[in-house]
Amino acid sequence: MLALRLARGARPAVQLRRLLVAVAAAGTALLLLATLGHAVDTPRDAAGSALRLAWCLVPLAATAQLAVAVARTDPAARLREGMAAAGLGPVRLTLVAAASTLLACALGSVLALLVFLRLRGDLGGTPVGPAALLGRGPLPYAAVGVLLAAVPLVAAAATAVALRPGRNTPSAPCADDPPRTDTATPAGLPWGIALTAAGLALEVYAAGHTGPGARLLPLPGGAVTGEVGVLTGWLLSAAGLVLAAPGLVHLIGRVLSMGRSGAVRLLAGRVLQEESRRLGRPLGVLMAAASGAYAGYVLYGPGTLPLHGHGAHGSLGPLTALGAGLVLACTVFSVLATVAESRTARTATTEALRRLGTPAGLLRRAAALRASVLVVILAAVTGGVAHLAAGPLGG
Repeated sequence: MLALRLARGARPAVQLRRLLVAVAAAGTALLLLATLGHAVDTPRDAAGSALRLAWCLVPLAATAQLAVAVARTDPAARLREGMAAAGLGPVRLTLVAAASTLLACALGSVLALLVFLRLRGDLGGTPVGPAALLGRGPLPYAAVGVLLAAVPLVAAAATAVALRPGRNTPSAPCADDPPRTDTATPAGLPWGIALTAAGLALEVYAAGHTGPGARLLPLPGGAVTGEVGVLTGWLLSAAGLVLAAPGLVHLIGRVLSMGRSGAVRLLAGRVLQEESRRLGRPLGVLMAAASGAYAGYVLYGPGTLPLHGHGAHGSLGPLTALGAGLVLACTVFSVLATVAESRTARTATTEALRRLGTPAGLLRRAAALRASVLVVILAAVTGGVAHLAAGPLGG
């Protein structure tokens, strides 16, 4: 009940972020229900249905990441002193955040159910789309309930774990907290580089040894299969991007503030070093998602590419396009929510700089510098890795 009251009294920007979580949950629940419809219509294709369900774990994880990022930006999570005076300690505050996530995702699951039944024609009217997409057979109510509850429960559990008491989360700053000086280099950069290189090497090796006896794994869309070694190598390279991103952000900040840097470069570099852990992981996930989007374009895109001519693998199915778009949207909004969280966490520092007479234009130039440098360098790294990783997939 308290979570519902806090949700009703929140500002429009907070409500908008929660609405994004509900929409993401609706898309993921719709994919899960479509998998159930396929399984009901094709009971003999248990392996295919299990594979479709396994692919649904990717948008489910992206939705949970977005829910956690939004929960970190909730005003209730930052007002610890006021909430403690109201009788909400760290444990209850975490439970309230998890309950808010549960409510938003439950709303999305209900919306997905209504859309799914309407598209199937179960609510009256003509069914929309081919029967192979959503199925036409009677649905088991227990399975529908389990799948609809999966997204809210997973997102709420992820929120509770991420915001649990005792965890060193920089997402809940307090005015009395000492200033953070955590500028140590994250340890994941060399391991991430090694994992990415190993994944690319595995892709090239597997693509060069694909023969009649190679193990193939159907990709989303059903029109193309990929060699297991090639797909495993791509997953390793994507995981390497996620692991290396915090260290890469820290390295960019160190290079910016190196030498006889001016006030703008020094401030931009120090902020990147301090925020490398907070910003790095969502940016790494976004880099991996962008790499996957490029690989999908190589496989299905109609345009002419240096790696692959004309998307000869067939068209991308609507459910696959929905899943890919959902993952990309969730990762982008997760980064934006993390940026908003980072900006809020630096409020005290920014106010102190302004009281010392720092011009507002200098702060804006420093923010623009670190944003532009991050975009250019991370886009270049992502493009290079994506180009190398998508080559064997499109071959």
